[in-house]
Amino acid sequence: MTVDDSRLHSIYDLVVRRNPGEDEFHQAVREVLDSLGPVVARHPEYADARVIERICEPERQIIFRVPWVDDSGRVEINRGFRVEFNSALGPYKGGLRFHPSVYLGIVKFLGFEQVFKNALTGMPIGGGKGGSDFDPKGRSDAEVMRFCQSFMTELYRHIGEYTDVPAGDIGVGGREIGYLFGQYKRITNRYESGVLTGKGTGWGGSAVRKEATGYGTAFFVQEMLRERGESLDGKRVVVSGSGNVAIYAVEKVHALGGTVVAVSDSAGYVVDETGVDLELLKQLKEVERARISEYAERRPAASYVAGGSIWDVPCDVALPCATENELDESAARTLVEQGCTVVAEGANMPTTPAGVAVFVDAGVLFAPGKAANAGGVATSALEMQQNASRDSWTHEHAESRLAEIMAGIHARCAEAADDYGRPGDYVLGANVSGFLRVADAMLAMGVV
Repeated sequence: MTVDDSRLHSIYDLVVRRNPGEDEFHQAVREVLDSLGPVVARHPEYADARVIERICEPERQIIFRVPWVDDSGRVEINRGFRVEFNSALGPYKGGLRFHPSVYLGIVKFLGFEQVFKNALTGMPIGGGKGGSDFDPKGRSDAEVMRFCQSFMTELYRHIGEYTDVPAGDIGVGGREIGYLFGQYKRITNRYESGVLTGKGTGWGGSAVRKEATGYGTAFFVQEMLRERGESLDGKRVVVSGSGNVAIYAVEKVHALGGTVVAVSDSAGYVVDETGVDLELLKQLKEVERARISEYAERRPAASYVAGGSIWDVPCDVALPCATENELDESAARTLVEQGCTVVAEGANMPTTPAGVAVFVDAGVLFAPGKAANAGGVATSALEMQQNASRDSWTHEHAESRLAEIMAGIHARCAEAADDYGRPGDYVLGANVSGFLRVADAMLAMGVV
């Protein structure tokens, strides 16, 4: 073990001691630190100024009570979070997640990832994340509205277009953003469009924002394949999930010539060898909020598998677009054995460290979420640009800008991997490129 590696291990041990029980956060930190040995060897000034230790400590952590009244008149109490992780490059930027699994460790993992993801876009945005253990599933629109209003009644004092700009994540879509923005406007008496992104296109939102994360993942895959003289044309693709990211990854993969043959939800997955019917999928998930099993009931060519692993379905390209740690070592080995050559993370950290190791050892093109998943926040930043200039772009212009940004992210990852002697290693490339941009800004600003 080198001196630099020993120093990084000590930093990781410190993170674990100071943040007990936050396994997802530990995992995210370890994944980045594992890439930084050659950076610290080349740039000892980062270690001397303890930049890495500072990056691993959020600038601010906010936890608050969210009381609200359900339709039966019963008072419910949830917990709200906002972790403002790093503002070296700009105002904190990152989504809000409403899901029962949300706790401080999840929010810190997502915020830490967001710092590097946002840096990779090349845009002036810092990293943060937030959310609540509130579950919008099965709740009426009125209940969701009352929860969002209570949540924003506390959150509003911590955010602003020059301070912290939340967006959506799991459980927070256009409906929730609308209720949150309405309460912010009501409390502050300001129509501050740039305080939230993911808004409706009729009131300050950007075209392509809903599609951006899924589209961006497909664009990144296309860039990786182009390096090999290939494309998505004719590729057999499996996409986990059937939410916003998955749906629009399917849409763009089909537009680029690939065929998505399987999608999933938390109860099981469907296989459609003729190619997933996108309109039916949208109808079920965006309009009816139905289970994926109903897809097979309405599509005779498709079959439904309850439970099980969608990664048992043979494919050329795998896009995990559901949730963290959904693709483990066993699933990774199955994908490799069945000929998968490309994996790109449409979700945040959906592949376990052991799964990533399997892909790297097998020579699979592997794109980490902080690179392949960055399309959403990139388009959020474009929304901020439009709000600041009181402008509105066409769908075509916004999508063209998204494609340019994703190509730029790919180029930064590839260049950093080459520069540090690991060509084709997108994990190292993403971690190093993102880290260098944040670390240089932190050095320039002194000890803050």
